[in-house]
Amino acid sequence: MTDLRHIDRWIFDLDNTLYAAECRLFDEIDARMSAYIRERLSIEHEDARKLQKDYYVRYGTTMAGLMREHGVDPDHFLDYVHDIDLAPISENRALAGAIDALPGEKYIYTNGSVAHAENVAGALGVFHLFDGVFDIKAADYTPKPHREPYEAFVRRFNIAPERAVMFEDLAHNLETPKALGMTTVLVCSAADWIGDEPAEKRPARIGDTADHIDHTTDDLTGFLKSAQVKTANAA
Repeated sequence: MTDLRHIDRWIFDLDNTLYAAECRLFDEIDARMSAYIRERLSIEHEDARKLQKDYYVRYGTTMAGLMREHGVDPDHFLDYVHDIDLAPISENRALAGAIDALPGEKYIYTNGSVAHAENVAGALGVFHLFDGVFDIKAADYTPKPHREPYEAFVRRFNIAPERAVMFEDLAHNLETPKALGMTTVLVCSAADWIGDEPAEKRPARIGDTADHIDHTTDDLTGFLKSAQVKTANAA
């Protein structure tokens, strides 16, 4: 049983973390990023796809590269790529119950937008359980895993890192939280991922680990339900 009795701040990534990567919802976002680049730059699909992944690796997000190299309006880009069909996910009452039972405050920290978090977490039936969302706009469009947005997040919500835990599906996005003093949980999956996704940018697979990862799970709901947490009468 995982001992999280020191935790009173619970931080969750959104995509492929609050919902299982196996549902492939993010495939829709990925495809729309390619389409956006193809339309915006008037290039062929294959070239758009290569540019998308190149910017993702070099800048942390495709959007950051498009902003830097082509002056793309980030809000226009986010509205376009997040215009997706949410049918692959549905209300998850078990997850909602597990999150609701956690002591302390809960947050979503995403490289996406607040609107995307509202839509996805709303479809899962968990959005109302969160005390705040820190999105890419709040991060001044600086994506994870850069240190600056994590520090801004901690300041905004007055979080003591030693009493916080962060859940993420990308191992490298947990390096800075660990360095700040947070407990880290890597959410893994058995999903086959996009073939041209850079290896270091793919959602974690079952068995993945690293020195900065404290815990791993392929069942977020089960992990939350089974963890030892602080009780109301704890000192």
